[in-house]
Order: sequence, then C-alpha cells, then structure tokens
Amino acid sequence: MIDFKQLAHDYKTPLYVYDFDYMSAQYEELKLAFKGRKSILAYAVKANSNLSVVRHFAKMGSGADCVSIGEVRRAFLAGIPAYKIIFSGVGKTDDEICEAIEKDILYINIESEAELSRVEMMAKKLAKVSRISIRVNPNIDPKTHPYISTGLHDNKFGVDLSSAKRMYIKANNSEYLDPVGIHFHIGSQLTELDPIRESAEIVADLVRSLAGINIELKFFDIGGGLGIKYDDEATIKPYDYAQAILGCLNALDLTILCEPGRFLTANAGYFVSKVLYEKQNGAKKFVVIDGAMNDLLRPALYSAYHKITAITDSKAEPRAVDIVGPVCESGDFFAKDYPLPKLNHNDLVVVHSAGAYGFGMGSNYNSRGRSAEIALEDGKARMIRKRETFEDLIALETEFLEG
Repeated sequence: MIDFKQLAHDYKTPLYVYDFDYMSAQYEELKLAFKGRKSILAYAVKANSNLSVVRHFAKMGSGADCVSIGEVRRAFLAGIPAYKIIFSGVGKTDDEICEAIEKDILYINIESEAELSRVEMMAKKLAKVSRISIRVNPNIDPKTHPYISTGLHDNKFGVDLSSAKRMYIKANNSEYLDPVGIHFHIGSQLTELDPIRESAEIVADLVRSLAGINIELKFFDIGGGLGIKYDDEATIKPYDYAQAILGCLNALDLTILCEPGRFLTANAGYFVSKVLYEKQNGAKKFVVIDGAMNDLLRPALYSAYHKITAITDSKAEPRAVDIVGPVCESGDFFAKDYPLPKLNHNDLVVVHSAGAYGFGMGSNYNSRGRSAEIALEDGKARMIRKRETFEDLIALETEFLEG
C-alpha cells in the first residue's frame, strides 16, 4: 500500500510516483512469454524517459527503442549497450542519422524511400555501413484510438509491402547499407489479438519472400503497443501475445525484438495532486487541484480516462464533479462528471495509470515548473527528478535580456 499522504508531505505536490517493483514484474512477465526463442525487449523510451526508469530496465537486460537522438543519448547514459539500441521515427535529421551510425547502434528503422536514401548518403559520407530495418505498414486496423493508430495507409508511419520489398533490394545492393531487420507497429493500447496476428502473418510472408531472393534478415521487430487496463478493458495476456507472434514464424530463424513501453510503466505510475478548493457554477461542481494539463496532458489531448481516487477524511456521498487544474484553458481537466465526495483544502487526488505518456508529454505552459518524480523500490522512496524552479524555467533566456 503506497502512503501517498506521506509522499505528498515529504516531496510536496504535484508529484509523480513510480512503483519500480511493478515495472520489474511486468518486464519479467513479458520476457518469460518469449522464453525459448531468441528475443530482445527494447524499452520504448518515449513512454517514460526518466534516466532512472531507463536504467532500471537496463539493469534487467533491456534494450531501448528510441525515436530521437536525445532518447538514444539517454539510453547510452542509462547503461544500455549499443547493440540493443534501435532508432525509429519518421523525421530523422542528417545530424541524427550520422550520430546513430557513428554510435554503431543495432539498427536504424527506415520509414520511407527518401529516408533510406538519406541514410545511405550519410553512411557513405562517414565511410561506414549502416545496419537498417524497414518499417512495414501492414494496413491492418488496430481497433484503438485514431491518434495512436499507426498501421494503416492513412497514418504517417512505415511503407507498404511493395515499397518495402523494393527498398530491401536497394539496401541489399548498397555497399553502405546492411538490411538486418523488419519492423511493424500497428498502434498503441492494443486490446485485440487478431490485428496483431494478421499483421505478423503479413510481415512474416514478406520475410519469406525476401529470403527467396537471398535477402536474409535477422530481426523480426514486432513493435509494442500491448494494451493495459485503465478502466475495464479486456487486455491481452503476454503469453497469448507471444504465441500469436511465434505461430507466424514457422521455419524462420529470427530474433524477436519487442518494444514495450506503456505495458511496463503505465500502471506503475501515479500523479498526486492537492485539492485547492471546490467551486460551483450553476449546477456544475468543480474540484480545483494544483496539478494541471501541463503536468498530465492525456485527458485534454485524447479525452483519455484515468481512474482517480481521493485521499480524504470526508464521509460524504460521491457526486459528479469536474476535476480541473489552474491552467488558463478550458481543456485543463483530468475528468468530467467524475464521482468524488466533498473534498477539502489539502485533501489529495491520485490519478492512476500515469506512468506512461505523463511527465514526458508535460510542458511549462503558463510558466509552471514541472513536478518532481519519485521512485518506490523495496519499500523505500527516492527522488529521481527534482521539482523545477522558476530559475530553471528562465535559465536559457536571462542572458538575452536587454537594458
């Protein structure tokens, strides 16, 4: 049982709290699901990029799935070896590509024919060979939120099957490119197995087709996206997930590369905020807290649901309230018409499932400093990121003040 009152007293609010023991259990369960097959779990750094979180997974043997050169650098700082780091994303700059090649990471995931040409050009400039994988878009509906769907032709990610085959042939004929893997990722928060299985079958067939023309790949990158329980979702068991993938790979000697993010960290995280006061506009009731959309954007961005609990001595019956923050936007809310009892000043509100796409999507809007981050492990709490001060916010601006 987490003592949120004590944590709020010791570290103030708003506050992110991460249960590292929970993260470990999730990692081990997913790793076990692929037991008996060569596999690498490459933690999706974008889910929660705190260095201590990344290091925690590094100590467990994890790799890193990175979508910027900043995340690649974080992975190295956290102790993840180059041969377990991959670099994905649709808009890599020449400088980022060069740095990734020079760091000799496992491979660069290619998202377009234009990008393949840029990577070849940069590798030639450096007189090096760049290992690459191509992200294939299987055009399968992932049955998830449209903002986090990535495997359809109207999404910006990946290339179609015919383009991919053409790109593999080009890469295989290049003295500066080494095609070692194939990648697909159809979306996040996946809760249905059939789209995953269908996608794996399509991509595995392409691997066989490539082998027929002597292009032998080593890595079968299945992306991430395994869904978690925010509310009452029926989720996929890791064992069933692994079996669905492995069942498509008969006679293929490939290392599975999986990119879990949300699955590992989301339900390990809590966002803790203090009640400032309640107010009422006509029939509408509001609970105003000291956390805001700049701290946790998902409800405002996606209308995402998060379970919310109140820590209070109040015995009042729950009633429908909007839970809102201080930011000067109507979209600054955590929940609408949510059942909570009458709350008092300094009571606490805890937003659950906040360990993924929480702090990392935060901002300094309204000149608000971002909250502290705390890790819980073996019953002990420790700070893993200090609360930002006003001086932190202005540090990159003050030298340019005139007069």
